[in-house]
Amino acid sequence: MVRVLVTRPEPGASRTARQLEAQGFQPIVLPLTETAALPVDRVAVPKAAAVAITSANAVRLAPREFVAALAALPCHAVGKRTAEACRAAGFSSVAEGPGDAEALARAIADDLAGKEIVYLCGRVRFPIFEERLAAVGVRVDAIETYDTVRLRHADAEVVAHLSNRPVDAVLLYSAKAAEVLSALIRRPALRGLFEKAELLALSARVADALDGGVGQKVRIAPQPDEEALLALLSLPR
Repeated sequence: MVRVLVTRPEPGASRTARQLEAQGFQPIVLPLTETAALPVDRVAVPKAAAVAITSANAVRLAPREFVAALAALPCHAVGKRTAEACRAAGFSSVAEGPGDAEALARAIADDLAGKEIVYLCGRVRFPIFEERLAAVGVRVDAIETYDTVRLRHADAEVVAHLSNRPVDAVLLYSAKAAEVLSALIRRPALRGLFEKAELLALSARVADALDGGVGQKVRIAPQPDEEALLALLSLPR
């Protein structure tokens, strides 16, 4: 059975593990990052024309009363999972985007040119979404609702978690997790657990964060969503 290491934070990691089991893989959950809510000392911006959200964590970890103050505004979510989280949080009008932050910016730019939007986001993020919108005159009020932090795992902890057996593939959802994995692979005590593993990245940006010297085969999902990422597991090795 193909052993697949799931590196994303909870609660998504357990959901992914269940999907992998249903597809006949053996998941091993070892989050390399975690998300933490940030204090939001703000109220809704009355003149905002819309809300944009490029991560489910941004709405899941935002204060409920703050989300409630924004919920009547049109909400532009980056993709399916984020759209589901927005609806669950109470947004009444949610448009599902193409799955990539840059593509979402392109999709909404014309309608929002010259207007202001509230952008719920993480402290760690790529600037391209805000830059694309600013270039066409959209005023982006970025409100950071969460942070992503690296988790530190001792060698013995990783060895025990992996039952001292190599993994066949590693799922990487973020650049920060890719950086953490690169460091783990370089540790002498852990190298043998990863030396034959394929590294499957959600996007080119995630793959770029891998240390070029790790030596593993890297594959990039054709679309930046989990369905496309998991489909890589079925390709010939």
